[in-house]
Amino acid sequence: MRLSEIQNKDVINMLGIKLGNIIDVKVNSETGKIESFILEKKKFSSFFSNNEEIEIYYDQIKKIGEDVILVESSKI
Repeated sequence: MRLSEIQNKDVINMLGIKLGNIIDVKVNSETGKIESFILEKKKFSSFFSNNEEIEIYYDQIKKIGEDVILVESSKI
């Protein structure tokens, strides 16, 4: 699976709440394995938007489906 395919998926928690979309990936330089995904979560207030980043560690991911990535709620 390519990063571009993962970026098109919505990231949701076990309660069905959308957390955001993947904007970046952290990779361990020694092992080459993915450590975490960085999500961009947008909050809207009036006419202005405030972007916030969330880090989801790879062990928090429960399932990667066709349309969504499901993550464990209790660790966020």
